[in-house]
Amino acid sequence: MCGIFCSVSATEHLVPTKRHCLLLEKRGPDSSRELRQKSENVYLTCFSTVLALRGHHTVVQPVQHLDYPDAFLCWNGEAWKCGGEPISGNDSDVVFTTIASRIKASHGDASASPTRTVQRALHLITGPYAFVYYDHHSDTLFFGRDPLGRRSLMYRVDENGNFILSTISGQQDQAWHEVEADGIYSLHLKSFYASAQKNEPFTPTRFPYLSSSNTIVSTSQAPASSASPLSTSSPSVAKIESLLRDSLRLRVSHIPACSRSEPSSPAANLAILFSGGLDCTLLARLSHDILDPTQPVDLLNVAFENPRVHRRPANADPNEPWSPFELCPDRITGRASFAELQAICPGRLWRFVAIDISYAEFLAHKPEVISLIHPHNTEMDLSIASALYFASRGRGLTSPGSEEPVQYTSEAKVLLSGLGADELFGGYTRHDTAFRRHGFSGLKDELDLDVDRLGKRNLGRDDRVLSNWARETRFPFLDEDLVRWAVNAPVWERCGFGESTEDLNSETGHLEPAKKVLRCLAWKLGMKTVAAEKKRAIQFGARTAKMEVGRSKGTQAII
Repeated sequence: MCGIFCSVSATEHLVPTKRHCLLLEKRGPDSSRELRQKSENVYLTCFSTVLALRGHHTVVQPVQHLDYPDAFLCWNGEAWKCGGEPISGNDSDVVFTTIASRIKASHGDASASPTRTVQRALHLITGPYAFVYYDHHSDTLFFGRDPLGRRSLMYRVDENGNFILSTISGQQDQAWHEVEADGIYSLHLKSFYASAQKNEPFTPTRFPYLSSSNTIVSTSQAPASSASPLSTSSPSVAKIESLLRDSLRLRVSHIPACSRSEPSSPAANLAILFSGGLDCTLLARLSHDILDPTQPVDLLNVAFENPRVHRRPANADPNEPWSPFELCPDRITGRASFAELQAICPGRLWRFVAIDISYAEFLAHKPEVISLIHPHNTEMDLSIASALYFASRGRGLTSPGSEEPVQYTSEAKVLLSGLGADELFGGYTRHDTAFRRHGFSGLKDELDLDVDRLGKRNLGRDDRVLSNWARETRFPFLDEDLVRWAVNAPVWERCGFGESTEDLNSETGHLEPAKKVLRCLAWKLGMKTVAAEKKRAIQFGARTAKMEVGRSKGTQAII
């Protein structure tokens, strides 16, 4: 996980403010570097920070190389594969060399434009990313996000016409916009200067991703007259299990060991954002089969004191212990799923971290959360982001064995999130509504819409919040191969809407239709309680929704 700042100016080297640098360094504490270049009359300035998770040493960014001295790369992401082959070393080095070598090889070829070359190079990359790349030969700055928008990159044009890119905003009152995850953008520096001299606005040029690359294309489907019931033996259950295992193998293997670990309390290299729901518990269960059995896993479970919801009953015995945190739905399901994991996967240290956030602590951190989610600014954004912010901090109580709970902060740099499962497999109430109103075609349209807008609605915002604690969040359900299969699989192979009443007599017939393919997989793996767990949005499960009196709508702008 890295932090990127890059400015283009016709008048000066524009550097980030002190606070902006601090926020970037919180994302990437392992290295930081400022790079200044001048291309004729244009000033190009970059500041990049790095959280080192790949390879045997930290590769400082912006990445440069003696073979390509006039080019540089700022990379915020994970390249899992290049040209279909897994990357074992440092991925930013591989990406830089992949782009730079192809551009150098194209010099002198009038038919090979730098833009087309960058498109082809990124076509080879599998994984989440946001990037900025400068090519001196064409005097062009390229930037963009992966087709799903899994990493943050924003831009703004200031009052002097300077163009600025960053993974995070330096201050809330500036007008930042998220770079759309709809292609690769280019900014030709000479054209930028010409516009600046005329005092005209300059707009970067967008080039679509190459077709058949890592873009996710959904094919049309003929609605079935009746859906075949999903069960543990369904081909789609076997397929999603295989895809999830492959996705997790890339994301949980070879994580750097934590520097601090004691025999009595070994540090976990991996942590899971753990509500106890279907998606995150399924990731935990499958990760168990991949990880070394001696490797602990931290389960980060967050619960909030919500004054609108949590009031001690007037007739309660004052001598009896009472906790608003243990009443949160996600705390209840979290502890139940934790117990099921321990029973089914014995031998591993599953460390349940109870993260209790008082109302006073929520208020103290609220301005920081609002700053991090900018330009998102609704009450729902704040509710979701607050849960992610404190969960990813990883500071709470854990109970080693039968001892009293003790304060604990997770050392894990890598977090797993189940985000994407609801959008792919029909986990929201609106999916049920779409099916009841318009059948399979309406359900498919709603699912496709949710996947298409993930980058705009969720992922950029979540990346800015989750990375604030120098941790990287990985989304196994958003692996390209998995997403490509899911969006092209018939909807009745993903969820159980439309199954007939006769199907209810089967072993898994009682499971609710939302995300039924995942429920059948959980049942197959022995997680029967988890398989039957109902979907609950994070803001309601952790009790961050409607924390303050008078705030009644999630779409309302934050005041």
